[in-house]
Amino acid sequence: MATPLSDTSLSPLRTVAVVGLGTMGTGIAEVLAQAGREVVGIDLSEAAATRAVAALEAATARSVARGRLTEERRGDVLARFRTFTDLQAAADADLVIEVVPESYEIKQQVFRELDAVVRPEAILATGTNALSVTRLAAESARPERVLGLHFFNPAPAMRLVEVVSSVLTAPAAVAAVTDLALDLGKEPVAVGDRPGFVADGLLFGYLNQAAAMYEAKYASREDIDAAMKLGCGLPMGPLALLDLIGVDTARTVLEAMYAASRDRLHAPAPILRQLSEAGLTGRKSGRGFYTYEAPGSATVVRDALTPLTGGPATGTARPVRAVGVAGSGTMASGIAEVFAKAGYDVVLAARTGEKAATARARIGKSLSRSVDKGRMTVEAAAAALDRITPADSLDAFADVDLAVEAVAEDLEVKKQLFTTLDKVCKPGAVLATTTSSLPVVACARATSRPQSVIGMHFFNPAPAMKLVEVVRTVLTSDETHATVREVCGHLRKHPVDCGDRAGFIVNALLFPYLNNAVKMVQEHYATLDDIDAAMKLGGGYPMGPFELLDVVGLDVSLAIEKVLHREFRDPGLAPAPLLEHLVAAGCLGRKTGRGFREHARR
Repeated sequence: MATPLSDTSLSPLRTVAVVGLGTMGTGIAEVLAQAGREVVGIDLSEAAATRAVAALEAATARSVARGRLTEERRGDVLARFRTFTDLQAAADADLVIEVVPESYEIKQQVFRELDAVVRPEAILATGTNALSVTRLAAESARPERVLGLHFFNPAPAMRLVEVVSSVLTAPAAVAAVTDLALDLGKEPVAVGDRPGFVADGLLFGYLNQAAAMYEAKYASREDIDAAMKLGCGLPMGPLALLDLIGVDTARTVLEAMYAASRDRLHAPAPILRQLSEAGLTGRKSGRGFYTYEAPGSATVVRDALTPLTGGPATGTARPVRAVGVAGSGTMASGIAEVFAKAGYDVVLAARTGEKAATARARIGKSLSRSVDKGRMTVEAAAAALDRITPADSLDAFADVDLAVEAVAEDLEVKKQLFTTLDKVCKPGAVLATTTSSLPVVACARATSRPQSVIGMHFFNPAPAMKLVEVVRTVLTSDETHATVREVCGHLRKHPVDCGDRAGFIVNALLFPYLNNAVKMVQEHYATLDDIDAAMKLGGGYPMGPFELLDVVGLDVSLAIEKVLHREFRDPGLAPAPLLEHLVAAGCLGRKTGRGFREHARR
């Protein structure tokens, strides 16, 4: 019979057993020992136990060398870590954390053996990120003392810990491990029991879509990874991250998520199965999406798929000296500034001369800020502004070599503008659209020269963001493509190639992730603050999804999600009703003072 759990029955969690001394278990053991806990490390493999001790010795030696730890304290930390190869060693533990392989059979066997070993008041925690905590708890002799304690890799560096309750978990057990996480210097987030929890639940859907995008040969692995790093500020691209996590691990997590959700976005991309079954599991095997110097190495080496840098272009670039930018908003101004700073003569055309002059003045202020920050000289700023000529008509584009439109995200408006550009611009001029979600080919078909039309999707703010998505249609010529790639180089932007489909690379991967975050809140699974904290601390995102939605604008986000849903017709891409309700209520984010959160009106 299980011992009743009361708020007073828990002793402080001073002795902690860690079962499974792989990379994660060793990292957790280090965190616990550094925080003054007595740590019992258990692994059936003597070699794994030896490696764990060596890893802790090396980590603490580095801390001493960096002045973060004294030799005396290092000795104390090492003395607190003892290793064993038998679960009997957990007999006196206040808390046991298992981090054995992601298999119900293996974990259930560990829990059965622990039931017969540990004290009645001990708490049992699973480190799973994919399996059901409830299922593991239900088969334990003390289900009220079983919960999830999900650390992130590398455990010593990552601050997030997800504390996972099942319907059987006693609140006192949750409180005890939450206090422990805080004492370890971590940020605990309370979540319910569903595959992936918060951070991985959002992260792995995104990784899966990136794998499917690569498998469809929509973009190269290098361009997909560069797009998400440069376009979203992520520390790693999704395919490189899959290699780091382990392709087989990702497949296991996604299979568990799909079994629970039946959302096709969670159905593992076939390439994950193919790589896993071939033993190409990522860094740990030396090859996954990329090829590495050796198993376990982080150094990527050239393979048959590596693009040739500086190789011959598929077409001959046309010379570009003068550029026309159509529009007067923030994006148009930013793009005009980028071209002017790179030495191009720029014609900035708006619907009225006053709008064009206002846009040019905005650029002048931006250039002045760059001077104030020491990023350019007064003379360079003045020269850049002098290269910008405001105009009240597209007729001023008669002599430009490249015309870039940055007007409203409305297909009819853009088609009419391209019809005009076709009449005004000289033969041979490249016509580019900055659309982020509309079909480029529709703009091309509005002209008599579809081979000269291409997508050139800048990111906001254009002067700061390094990424440009170069979007070819089935009609775009090699010459046009080569011209825009060469121009991007002159602008010091990083071009990534992709085809003409909704969302291109960045938005096609970003907005389903944002939509899934909204669904989590809508289903009362987690709070805005916990989700934002989980993605920043656990995923390395510069902003949480709700911070980002409020910055982008909920109306803009909804429009993009509708386009993605309409194009791909996947039920999982349907915009979350909560997002639609907020937009209908006029809660659009920072620009209106209220979105998912309240904001001070500017």
